[in-house]
Formats: sequence, structure tokens, C-alpha cells
Amino acid sequence: MSMKLGKWKPGKIALLATVAVSYLFLYLPVVHIGLASFARNSNFPYPPKWSLDIMTRLLSNSLYQTALGNSLLIGVFAALLSTALAGLATIGLLRHAGRRAPVYLALFIAPLFVAEVLLGISSLIFNGLFLGLQGNIVSAILANVVHCFSYAVLIIATQLYRYDWRLDDAAMVFGASPARTFFEVTLPLIWPGLLGAFIVTFIMAFNNLEISFYLLGATPTLPSAAWGALRYGVKPELYALATCVNLIVFTLLAVMFVLMMTGAATFGHRPERERSAV
Repeated sequence: MSMKLGKWKPGKIALLATVAVSYLFLYLPVVHIGLASFARNSNFPYPPKWSLDIMTRLLSNSLYQTALGNSLLIGVFAALLSTALAGLATIGLLRHAGRRAPVYLALFIAPLFVAEVLLGISSLIFNGLFLGLQGNIVSAILANVVHCFSYAVLIIATQLYRYDWRLDDAAMVFGASPARTFFEVTLPLIWPGLLGAFIVTFIMAFNNLEISFYLLGATPTLPSAAWGALRYGVKPELYALATCVNLIVFTLLAVMFVLMMTGAATFGHRPERERSAV
């Protein structure tokens, strides 16, 4: 027994305690909100008195229904456009850019260093003054694409960085067209990176407040509806709304985790590195 206790050095104990406290700090609020969403005593749900009344009120609220539809629309289309453009840009960057690749990469990731508030305001001014476009769903999607594009590039680049371009050359040597080579050789090998970029950019666009707020105005999204409701105090419906959003995010992350554990997709993760390290 003393031998086992001797392995637990003070530094290791302090590290484990720090990790445990950090996880409690991060996830206890999520657990609290989840319990409050399904309890009659939502203000202090300990122990919870289980009920679906709060969730039912949320789902029957027309404002939140409209906001959910708008958020899903922005999230899906912004993720699709970001992933498609980032995929094409990353392929061109890694295969055809040559010595200018660092310059193009700096331009691609430049939006990472621009605050979302500034991006929303600048998009509103550009669309209104130069393009003559009013703020709407389309302009909000395009602005979110600008914001999410850089993240998608970095995610897809981790997958394509180790890609063997000789496979494409071999396919074209045997008579495959560039389009057929992409869909039958390249895409089946890089789809995990594309899926990872889609999931991350969807979450970012779905939860975005600053960009969508300036471009949509009175058109509600889930973040803007929640922000507006906070002016009148924290109502139980906000607990249910936060729980629904958390469930969507955790479900997408769980899909990525299961695909990684089953080996169906790696998303840039290489398990052999962990085995070699052990």
C-alpha cells in the first residue's frame, strides 16, 4: 500500500487537483442549467422536482421557434460555404502556391485577428454603402463565412498537410480528369477534415451574436433572442434554451469523438503517436 502511495508525488497530486477544479469550474454551470431546465424549482434545483413545463413553454414560444430557424439557416449555410471555400483554398495553397504560400496563408487567417464586433460593423457599412444591400439573412451568412473561413482553413490544412499528392498525379496519368480525380481520389481521403471544419464552423455561426446582430437588426436568432430576454431578468426559458444549444454542440462533438475512436475519421488526430510515446 505504501508503495502505491509513494507513486503519487506532490506535483502529480497538484496537477490532478488543478485539472479537477478546472473541469468543475467549466461544467458545473452547464449541469446546473441542465437541471434547472427540467425542474419546477428552477431557481435552486437541488434536489430537482422533475417537470417538462419549462421546455414545453420554450418550444411553444413563436419567437424562439423563429430564432431557432434563423440560427440553423445561418449555421448550415455559413458552414457549407466556409468549408467549401476553405477546402479549395487549402488545396491551392498546399499544392500550387509555391514560395508565395506564407503570404497567401497570412491573408487567409487575417480575419482571426479582427474582433467580431468590428467585422459585423464593417460588413454592415460595406453592404449598405458600397453594395446597396440591406441587412438580411444572406448578408449575415456571408459575414459569418468571412469569420469562419480562417478556422476552416486551419482545420483542413492539418488533414491536407500530410496528403500525398502523387496519388492525384497517378490517377491523372491513367486518364482520370481533374474532376474525377478529386471526387474519387482526393475527397474520400480528406473528408474527415472537411467534416471537422463543417462542424466547428456550424457551431461558431450558430452561436454568433455580434456579426448577426448588426446585419439582421430586428430579425431574431437564438443568441440575440437570449440577449434580449436578459434585459428583463433570467427567465426559466433561458435555462431551457441554453440546454438545447448545449445539447446540439455536445452532440456534434460526440459524433466527432465516436468517429475518431472507431477509426472512421481522424480529424488530424494520429493515434499511433500516442502508442509510440507510450
